[in-house]
Amino acid sequence: MTMYYPYVSADAEAVQFGIGQSDRAASFYHQNTKRWIDFVLVLLTLPVVAPLIALMCLFVMLDGHNPFYSQQRIGRGGRVFRMWKMRSMVPGASAALQTYLDSNPKAQAEWNATQKLRNDPRITLIGRVLRKTSLDELPQLWNVLNGTMSLVGPRPMMVCQQDLYPGRAYYALRPGITGLWQVSDRNDSTFAGRAVFDDRYSRSVSFGTDLRVLRQTVGVVLRANGH
Repeated sequence: MTMYYPYVSADAEAVQFGIGQSDRAASFYHQNTKRWIDFVLVLLTLPVVAPLIALMCLFVMLDGHNPFYSQQRIGRGGRVFRMWKMRSMVPGASAALQTYLDSNPKAQAEWNATQKLRNDPRITLIGRVLRKTSLDELPQLWNVLNGTMSLVGPRPMMVCQQDLYPGRAYYALRPGITGLWQVSDRNDSTFAGRAVFDDRYSRSVSFGTDLRVLRQTVGVVLRANGH
């Protein structure tokens, strides 16, 4: 069932998340310009990105799997949307994870704190390469085109993670392919710690902030720091 959080208007968002009268330019960018810049940038990158996605599809299929994977995530205003990725895990990953956690208390504790594992048994061989280079995220450009995501924003949250998330800023923003958390030392951050990054971004959202995050993302990809 699709779930919604109470709708928050643009002006209410400005008050709720600390955007004052002197910050109306940033608010206008957040509410209007940002979406169109995302759209144009994705269209400009398609001639390069589309063949790359096609090549990755080939590698994943040679590994014996469907190349694409989708999952429900929480979007702006609490709306549930379907996020797309390159497949990097074995089929039946949820059941495999539960079996692994049930037999490994240390891994269970790590999962409870961060909602991820450093050594995840579900990830395929080609999937490890895709994740390290963050190339598995490229199909989310479709989510940017259809307006459910942005190039820069909070890490998309799973539906089952809502009760673990302590912040509010997330719900006023479109989730991003990259963002402050994604370019941070994210492997050492707890899941709840994401709220700090989301709040910081909601108070500093601007074209300059997004440009800096995108530049830092290039460095993360080149260093293969993905997880």
